[in-house]
Amino acid sequence: MVRANGAVSLRELARVVQTSEVTVRRDVRALEAEGLLDRRHGGAVLPGGFTRESGFPQKSHLATAEKTAIADVAAGLVDEGEAIVVGAGTTTQELARRLARVPGLTVVTNSLLVAQALAHANRVEVVMTGGTLRGSNYALVGSGAEQSLQGLRVSRAFLSGSGLTAERGLSTSNMLSASVDRALVQAAAEVVVLADHTKLGTDTMFQTVPTDLITRLVTDEPPVHDDRAGTELQALADQGVQITVAGPAAGASSASGASGSEGAPPPGRQGRRDVPLPGQRGRHPGGPQLRSASLSGDGQPPERGARVADLRRR
Repeated sequence: MVRANGAVSLRELARVVQTSEVTVRRDVRALEAEGLLDRRHGGAVLPGGFTRESGFPQKSHLATAEKTAIADVAAGLVDEGEAIVVGAGTTTQELARRLARVPGLTVVTNSLLVAQALAHANRVEVVMTGGTLRGSNYALVGSGAEQSLQGLRVSRAFLSGSGLTAERGLSTSNMLSASVDRALVQAAAEVVVLADHTKLGTDTMFQTVPTDLITRLVTDEPPVHDDRAGTELQALADQGVQITVAGPAAGASSASGASGSEGAPPPGRQGRRDVPLPGQRGRHPGGPQLRSASLSGDGQPPERGARVADLRRR
């Protein structure tokens, strides 16, 4: 599976071979000892270390359910008539498919896949950067892309990457992609990182967004035995990153305690919980508190389809 896809998550391996993630993790360690693959947080990749980057076909098969849940929640952070930037990646492509339903939206992107997902959205304006096409991820990079972003100002940037740690923030394996992502960040008032649990604790060559510039992380629920992911999320929260965990709609609905008269939760709030922050950066005054309502843009409290839980080290 790793040879066919370039990368695979432990959760997916356990599902395919119909065994526990504990068993899969032990087997992956044995295969790594034989030099057949490299372990990564929450999964495994072909050998190659920091310099290797999987192409789009390989990435598109990794953690697909998690990316879908993350995109569903992230779409709920976008308001009608807003101007945003969306970077390249398979998770941001999933987000773009949902943004097609947001009227009056302006999306600036360097990703052909994001632009394609929005091409037939009648009420969404798509602005593409210039640059040189990088075929492995269908993104425009280089000085042309960076120069076209100069002087731009939007409300939010939605970015993905190859790894995320509390120490270095978001990172990627390609220098040209990292440079464009940094230009996208400079154009935005807030930065939202979309990263599934397999990227938590993974560090790659080129830093794109330092931790102190990340406003919010949207991720999925790490596996029960994934202590590293829980520790990394706690460290990110300690540094002031707002963390939203996407999960199944049914689980979130029962946890919220909402009455049946309320109906289904609005888009973007299904299966979502926001983690209270133990610490805050100066740009987020008011002390530790949830900010779901202010981000939703509808003035409604977050109790529908949302549940709150303290994030503790497992």
